[in-house]
Amino acid sequence: MTKAKVAILRTRPETALDDYIRLFELGGGPGAMKKGATTIIKDNISWHYPFPSANTTPWQLEGTVLALKKHGFADIACVQNKTEVTNAFKGEDLNNYKPIFRDHNLKVLFNFREEDMKWVAYKPQARMLALDKIYGDELRIPDYFIGKNMVHLPTVKCHIYTTTTGAMKNAFGGLLNHKRHQTHTHIHETLVDLLAIQREIHPGLFCMMDGTTAGNGPGPRVMHPVEKNVILASADQVAVDAVAARLMGFDPMAIRYIRLAHETGLGTGRPEEIEIVGDVEAARESWNFQVGFCFHKAVGWVTWFGPTRFLQKAMTRPPILYLGNFYSYFYHDVLHWPFKESKIYRTWLKKSPWGKLFQQYLDKGSLRSK
Repeated sequence: MTKAKVAILRTRPETALDDYIRLFELGGGPGAMKKGATTIIKDNISWHYPFPSANTTPWQLEGTVLALKKHGFADIACVQNKTEVTNAFKGEDLNNYKPIFRDHNLKVLFNFREEDMKWVAYKPQARMLALDKIYGDELRIPDYFIGKNMVHLPTVKCHIYTTTTGAMKNAFGGLLNHKRHQTHTHIHETLVDLLAIQREIHPGLFCMMDGTTAGNGPGPRVMHPVEKNVILASADQVAVDAVAARLMGFDPMAIRYIRLAHETGLGTGRPEEIEIVGDVEAARESWNFQVGFCFHKAVGWVTWFGPTRFLQKAMTRPPILYLGNFYSYFYHDVLHWPFKESKIYRTWLKKSPWGKLFQQYLDKGSLRSK
């Protein structure tokens, strides 16, 4: 039986774009996707503000585009989604994606614009663990996704609800729109269901994950960024999440979404069953990350997992939903960004080599034009 394969490389700002091309090749990207099909790039904007480790990096995006085009995947579209916490237009601007879109002649679509795509009813072939109970016959997915390759661009970071977040979680915003809040109590099962759906609708599925600056703490937004200088890739979404989890210091099989996906046969979660290629020594690191505690995590626990979770349907409908959205906006954008995270960002820009590379994108746009 062929082992799952995850590629990992140490990288530095001077070689990041070439390293991403090599990573794509080592991870089996050219053979993992269907030739001639449109390839969707699904970047990860966890927060529209450019907080280090929270979002897809511009070099991750540009390196992936260069790798795809080198291997004949020229028809590329980037698809953005919105959440109650993030603004897609603000996020692609502040995180320096727009010059890359322009200079590499990429289509940019939004799954919440009817002129870009429609949400159509979908009946999964696989047995669902949670989505059938939440949606019944109302499950809908974007019609544009069907029949197209998918490349996910997450970062290596912690998450207050799922311990870690990566390739599997990156599908959440793209494939679900209404009732998204109601999946949180069953978030691990939801991620497994979404992976099963992706394997049905995408002829090719791949992940390019950035750990140049990784996120420790109560992610996916307000974290402690740590320079780690690694990048990962795999066609196995479970395996790449498992390797990233182990790097962060967690037991992958103790994380429910990874274990469930492994047991369901959607990928490989046991590290001993994963072949590491590239800089093998880098995969042996353990960073001792911890999700930790924050007030936002406590509020989420009460809402989704605590004794009041039976009220979830009522709490995720107007007008209470609007109050929750306002709280999240106030917590992240009014309190945290101006008083804490923006200062961390500015220090990172000046002192981190990756912050200085980000500044180059701010000043010059893409590093390699089409």
